[in-house]
Amino acid sequence: MRTVGVLVLPGSRMFDVSVVSEVWGVDRTDSGIGAFSLRLCAPGRVATPVDPVGVIPATHGLAGLKDCDLVVVPGRVDPSAPVPPAVVRALRSFSGTVAALCSGAFTVAAAGLLDGREATTHWRLLDALEDAAPRARVVRDVLFTDGGEVLTSAGVVGGLDLCLHLVRRAHGADVAAALARRLVMPPSREGGQRQYVDPPLPARPDRAGIASTVDWAVGCLGTPIGVADLAAHAGMSDRTFHRTFLAETGSTPGRWLQVQRVRLAQRLLETTDLPVHRVAERSGLGTPTNLRRRLRAELGVTPDAYRRTFRVPAAS
Repeated sequence: MRTVGVLVLPGSRMFDVSVVSEVWGVDRTDSGIGAFSLRLCAPGRVATPVDPVGVIPATHGLAGLKDCDLVVVPGRVDPSAPVPPAVVRALRSFSGTVAALCSGAFTVAAAGLLDGREATTHWRLLDALEDAAPRARVVRDVLFTDGGEVLTSAGVVGGLDLCLHLVRRAHGADVAAALARRLVMPPSREGGQRQYVDPPLPARPDRAGIASTVDWAVGCLGTPIGVADLAAHAGMSDRTFHRTFLAETGSTPGRWLQVQRVRLAQRLLETTDLPVHRVAERSGLGTPTNLRRRLRAELGVTPDAYRRTFRVPAAS
C-alpha cells in the first residue's frame, strides 16, 4: 500500500484530510516508515473548500483514484449532502481498498459499497447511517470496522485509529508501532465508542417525595443502599415506589442506582488516584470485580483502561 488517494469533496472535514496527510503524506523514511505517494483527488481537479476553514488544492481529478492502492474518503460537514454521480461511478469502479473516516461512510454508502458489510461512524450519526445504508450491518460500539476491501471508522480520532490499522495491515505491527510513536499515540486504543458517549441520565423527578429521595440517594451511593431503602425513604411500599419512580423518571429504581454508581466511579477514576478497590467501595459497587464487570458492561472498558484515557492531570 504505497499510493493513497484522498477523495476531497466540498465540505470535507479538514481534520480527516489532515489525519490522512499526517499518516501518509509526511516523509518518514528515516524511521523506516514509507515512502508513500499521497494524491488529493477532487472532481474537476479544482481547489475545494473544506470544513471548518480552508481550501484544498487538488493534485488530481477523480481519474487519479483509479490506480491507487487505497482510497480514503473523509467525512463531510453535511453527511446527507448529495454525492455527485461522477464520484459514485469512481468509487464503484475502484478495485482497491476504500476507507471511510467518520461521516465519510455516507459517501461510501451512496455508492452502494456498504451493502452487506459491517460499518460504523460517529456515534451521533449511527441511526442516520442505518437509514442511509439499510443493507449494511451498522456496528455501534467499535472504533472502526474492517470488511477487507471497505473499512469505516468512528468519529474524529477514530479515523486515526483506522489509518494506523491500515498501516499495520499492510506493513506490519513494527511499522505501525513506529508511526504511532511518531504521532505520540498508542498503536491501538482499548474499548469502543461507548466510553466517549455521554448517555442521558433518567429524567429528574418532579414529585417532591421522589425528588428528595433522589437527592438523599446521590449523597449515599457509597453505602449499601438498595431499592427497598429508597422506597422506605420516600415513605412508600416497594411496589408503589417502583411504579411511581418509573413513571417520573423513565427508569427503574435499580437501573437508576446502577447508572449513578457507574457515573460516580467514572468521576473518581478521572479525578483521583484512588486504587481500584477504593473506587469500587466509594462508588457503592463494592468490589473490584463488580466495578470491572459494570464498567465493561456499560462502557466496554476496564477501570484501568478508562483511567488511562480520561484521567484529568493534576493542576501544577
